[in-house]
Amino acid sequence: MHRQLIQQLLSEYGTRYPAEAETTSRYAQFISDHEDCFDRSLLKGHVTGSAWLLNRAGTHVLLTHHRKLDIWVQLGGHADGDSNPLAVALREAREESGISHIRAVADTLFDLDIHLIPERKSEPAHYHYDSRFLLQTTKTDDFVVSDESHALEWVDITKINDRTAEASMLRMAEKYLSR
Repeated sequence: MHRQLIQQLLSEYGTRYPAEAETTSRYAQFISDHEDCFDRSLLKGHVTGSAWLLNRAGTHVLLTHHRKLDIWVQLGGHADGDSNPLAVALREAREESGISHIRAVADTLFDLDIHLIPERKSEPAHYHYDSRFLLQTTKTDDFVVSDESHALEWVDITKINDRTAEASMLRMAEKYLSR
């Protein structure tokens, strides 16, 4: 029952983005195979929630220079048992940016990604099954850098490739700009 929402989101996403069928199918199979898919304790991989967080004007996205991965990416993190990936994305966006007034632009998936997280200390290499949502600030664009980041930066979406060459980041910029 707790996997019903993510299964519904994946089904709808697959209809909107048929070119991403392989990723959508792989993600859906992982959800189907692992009842504990939302728990970080599933060492093979787990569901995460991320935010493509827009400024109030909708022209810039807030990126984090991730402390552990040492790359520029969107805000996001572990579900930690929460089976609502949009709620996870909102929580992580607020925690990592210090911005409390954030809204979901839509309650549908904006993007999906499955990526390998390298082995680190006592944690084996594992996959993040990332559910990404389009969010936007509503009252202020002023942020506070959290302990999880080296830095945060509002990046002009049309110039995202000046900050990162990560394929999924470029894909999200293209999706947003073609809306």
